[in-house]
Amino acid sequence: MQSIKAVVVDDTIVYRKIVGDVLKGMPGVEVVGTANNGKIALSKIKTLKPDIITLDIEMPEMNGIEVLQELRKMDKPPLAVMLSTLTQQGSEMTIRALELGAFDFLPKPEAGKMADNILKVKQAIDPIIKAIKRRKGGVSAFTPGKAKAAPPVKPAPKPVKPRVTISKTPVIRSKSEIVGIGISTGGPNALTKLIPMLPSGFKAPVLIVQHMPPMFTASLANSLNNKSQLEVKEAEDGDVIEAGRVLIAPGGKQMKIIAGADGLTRKIKITDDPPENSCKPSVDYLFRSIAQHYVGRSTGVIMTGMGSDGSKGLAQMKKNGSVVIAQDEESCTVYGMPKEPIETGLADVIAPLDRIADEIVKTVIL
Repeated sequence: MQSIKAVVVDDTIVYRKIVGDVLKGMPGVEVVGTANNGKIALSKIKTLKPDIITLDIEMPEMNGIEVLQELRKMDKPPLAVMLSTLTQQGSEMTIRALELGAFDFLPKPEAGKMADNILKVKQAIDPIIKAIKRRKGGVSAFTPGKAKAAPPVKPAPKPVKPRVTISKTPVIRSKSEIVGIGISTGGPNALTKLIPMLPSGFKAPVLIVQHMPPMFTASLANSLNNKSQLEVKEAEDGDVIEAGRVLIAPGGKQMKIIAGADGLTRKIKITDDPPENSCKPSVDYLFRSIAQHYVGRSTGVIMTGMGSDGSKGLAQMKKNGSVVIAQDEESCTVYGMPKEPIETGLADVIAPLDRIADEIVKTVIL
């Protein structure tokens, strides 16, 4: 496979050097250029045609958000990896960038020893680069869908592929009373499309695990709340699970369901339990508790993301009578988390992003 070409964009020379050195030290990655503001970056993108860019958000002349907006106009834009400060303002801007189609983000190096910063950036960017290598020549983050090879001169007619695949007839004991969603890379962009499509009066609570650090999940919840017909908030310990409420697991914590004191209500329990699948919050952690408390009355949704977090929890949900919906490969930013549930036959329904809300509604009490 050809090397991945990268351009590093940041207005601070120290950060350009840190990120550039990390990328240069990675097998199969070539740093073909740098830029200290958005205007220069766009010019270099047009001439150098990189596969990825690392992009600072706050820059003079043209900031990272404005660069992303310009990239959306291109036929084959590079994947953008944002550098984000771990602050409230940084998290809000990063969520906006991810909603605009940025592939992922890195925490911006903090002041300190150069060697420590390089190590932290390398640990954060390594899985991102691996994911980009797997999809090189495939999907654009800005226009989800597989890139198609040039057709032959006389293409043979192809059968029309259904947009929603029913793997098997779901065994539904009763309509679902709760929906659990697991999602990671590409999540903010996908959730921005999915959650606003859920109708007002939706008769089930929705619990979401989105892999993100602290503060970022609160910013994501606020952004979705402003766009949706349902209430969306970052979950807090003791929150009552109610129909029509969307709760997002807080970054850096684990979220599960517990029974209320009356034995009837169900509440959120936020814990500091260890990571699972290197994830905190973890989809498996949440899905296990859904399987326990909503036997035969739940829907599990697994969507775009790296790794396999959620597969084991989905298996327990399915064993207890849940319906499983998986996002299809073509609409995923990264086809990781839905891959195993689909290939093992765990998924009852396989749907593109723009049809998942409809499939969820079908499973819920009307």
